[in-house]
Order: sequence, then C-alpha cells, then structure tokens
Amino acid sequence: MKSAETMNGNAVPRILDVPIGLDAAGARSEFDSLGTVDVPANHYWGAQTERSLRHFNIGHDRMPIEVYHAYGYVKKAAAIVNTAAGRLPSWKGALMQRVCDEVINGALDGEFPLYVWQTGSGTQSNMNVNEVISNRSIQLIGGKLGSQDPIHPNDHVNMGQSSNDTFPTAMHIAAFTMVTKKTLPALRRLRDAIVTKSKPWTSVVKIGRTHLEDATPLTVAQEWSGYSGALDDAIAELERVSAGLLPVAMGGTAVGTGLNAPAGFGDAVASELARLTGFAFVSAPNKFTAQGTLDRMVRAHGALKCAAVTLFKIANDFRWLGSGPRTGFMELTFPANEPGSSIMPGKVNPTQAEAMLMVCIQVMGSDVAVQMAGAEGNFELNAFRPVIISNYLHSALILADMCDHFREFMVEGTTLNEAQLKANVARSVMMVTALSPIIGYEHAAKISYDAIARNQTLREAALADGVDAGLFDRVVDPLALTRPGSADVANKQLQTTS
Repeated sequence: MKSAETMNGNAVPRILDVPIGLDAAGARSEFDSLGTVDVPANHYWGAQTERSLRHFNIGHDRMPIEVYHAYGYVKKAAAIVNTAAGRLPSWKGALMQRVCDEVINGALDGEFPLYVWQTGSGTQSNMNVNEVISNRSIQLIGGKLGSQDPIHPNDHVNMGQSSNDTFPTAMHIAAFTMVTKKTLPALRRLRDAIVTKSKPWTSVVKIGRTHLEDATPLTVAQEWSGYSGALDDAIAELERVSAGLLPVAMGGTAVGTGLNAPAGFGDAVASELARLTGFAFVSAPNKFTAQGTLDRMVRAHGALKCAAVTLFKIANDFRWLGSGPRTGFMELTFPANEPGSSIMPGKVNPTQAEAMLMVCIQVMGSDVAVQMAGAEGNFELNAFRPVIISNYLHSALILADMCDHFREFMVEGTTLNEAQLKANVARSVMMVTALSPIIGYEHAAKISYDAIARNQTLREAALADGVDAGLFDRVVDPLALTRPGSADVANKQLQTTS
C-alpha cells in the first residue's frame, strides 16, 4: 500500500487512478464470520455474496439493479455523516464516497448478481454492496483484495447501519425514483397525447354505448375526455401515495431502537439522501413501523394497480372501437405497425392494446403478491422485502414503457372512421330519449320498438307514429344533444306545443 502523507501520525494512502475491473483468473479466498470461501478472482464481491449465490441460485430473477443504485446513495450518505462526525477518517470517507458514486452511476452493475429469492431481510444484498465497496476501495489504494483492510465491509461501509433499516430505505429510494422519473412522466405523456389528439373532434358526434348497447350521442372528444380524466385521477393518486415513500427507516438499525447508531444518525443520513437525490427524503418518525411493516410499499404498489385498472379500460375500449375493418365497430383506425397474421394477408391487429392489457394483468397479479408479502410482517421485521421491491419496480417499469409505446404506436396514429360514425348516428334509435319529455316515455318507447322491428330510421318511425316532422328535426339534433342544456331545449319545445 502506497502512502502519500500522514495524518495524526498515521499513514494516509494515496488513492490511485485504477479503472474498474479485475484482470485475474481462478479464485480468490475471502472470509466472513463463518470461515473462508473461494470467490471468482475477477469480481469484487466477497464471501457472503458467494454464499448467497450458491444457496439461492433460484430461477432467473435477479435483485433489480435499481435497488443497488439506491444502496449506493444509502452508503454514500452514511459515509458522509460518519466522516463529518469523526467516526471515519476523512480519507476513508472520501474513498468510500468515490466508490459509492460508481455504484450509483452503474459502473459496478456487474458486481451485483444476487437473486430475488434470498433472505427476506435483504441482508445478502446489503452485504453484497458492502463487500464490493470494500474491495473496490482497497483496489484504489493498492491493497490486497479480500483482506478487508483498511476498509472493512461491516465496520466501515456498514457503520451505524443494519440491513433491517438500510434495505427498506433503499427500497423507498428505488421505488420513488422509478415512479417519479419513469412511471408518472409516461402517464402524463399519454394523458397529454389523448387530450391533444381529441381536440379536433369536439364536433364529431358518435353514438354512446352503455351495457354494450346503443345509448344517446356524445362527441368523440367527450368520450376521450373520459380517458384523459381517468388518467388525471390515476396520476393524482399515484403522486399522493408515492409521497408516502419519502420517510425512510435509516437510523432504526436492528429492531428500530437505533442500537449502534449515534443519536441523530437517521435524521442526518436522511438529510444527505435528500441532498444527493434531490427528493425530499426524511427520517421516518416511527422506526418500529418503518421496519416491522412495509405498508407504505403495499399502498404504493396498490396505486400502480389502480393505474393499471384505468389503462386496461382505455386499451380495451380502443381495441373494441377499432374492431373491423368490415364487420366490427370500425370507429377507430389504428396505425399498421406490423403484419397481423402469418396466414391471413393484409390483417392488422390492435397489438399495442393487447400488450397494454397483458401488462395491466401482470401488474394486477403482482399486487396480490405484494399484498401477501406485506401482510407477513412479523414483530419487528417484515422478512418478505425482496419480493415486494422486485414486483414494485417491475410493475412501475413495464407500466411506464407500455404507456409510451401505447401512446407512440397507437394513440398518436389513430384516426376516425367518420363515415361509420355518421352511419351509426343515422341508424340510432336511442336519440328518441330527447323526444320523451315532449311526447311521453311510453310513446317514445313505442317509436323505438317500431323502428327496430321495422328496420326503420328513428325519424321514419316517429313520423309514421304521428310526430310532427318539424318538431322531430328541432328536437333530435345529434350535436345539440351532446351539449349541456339539451334537455332545456326539449322542455321549451314541450311548452310551445302544449
């Protein structure tokens, strides 16, 4: 180990400009409290990470990398606080912070190989981070990897911390970052696209449907405003519930009492996390709640589930309204993004809507797993953390990506089949509702039944049943019936004819 100066009589090593990576083959001996373990010599992780890889190599589900990036912030904030308080020599603090930046920016992503299916506290992922920061720090001062000297994974990287408070803190950071930077912006872009697309259609009348049956008219813009309004509600709820992730468990250590953490440590680390991330993280007021439950994560995923319900309705409406092109509803025409069939030439399918429905189904299913895992908090620890954060980040990511794809490849390229809309309006019988206040419900019902039975237009049936043509034309105005006050028009007609 090379030293460049001394501090308080102790040698201070020079930090070297060593690129990330280990040019080594075979195995390296690492140790933990249970003994020695051989690890791949070309990786930075240590004994506890290797034990987890051997004991929990289950399936293909790796701990989401966003958790480790969040852990980089946790470890950096702790190092800053410990250095400022004199618990860490300044050079050790600076060295660890440098490596934490490498963790945060993804430069060390290949060093975090652990599976979701591991200890429910997340201890093995916490130690994975601690070991990598330790060995990378040792490399940067020319030391011996695996020696845990002079940067120890527990004594220095994990100083004042426990997996029990750092892992839920990393969960909150990763979840809030994902929803803030990806999911919410994607939902807003989709909402804005729906608003923009529908503006030219404020006077395009169509027949509404209730119970899948013909109903009274509305404009296409009004129908689409239902979609944008539903997205507004989903966005507002997701914002509200996600704010519940800002309080973090740091400072509670093992069971919430803060054993081995200095007084004020949680507040100080939370303040640093807020400064480093730009998000308003604070120390949770009750660490026993923050560590014994994951209720805030459950509620946060519940808001993703609710957004999925909204998106499912929108996508399902789209694919039905675009069904055709000759024998379906045929009201919307979608972009031809790809051939729709391997056997039927010329077929185009609503594939973006189908993909959206599948994503929403996945999110809804994941919510069941999150609920069950959240309910399994026992005493001072919920030991089902990995499955919750894995499901949350997966749901938030696929919803974000799907919203952008649905917007770009379906919504923005959708056009109206105005000829079909006009034909539907002309053939509709439910506009007889406008006549009901004037001629009475029973008379209006008879006209509608006659029109259907005789395959007549509503006007033909009404005139055949004695309704004045001029009255019909004044009252049954499709565009006017889509606007507030159409009932007042009908009442005025009633007054003038009575």
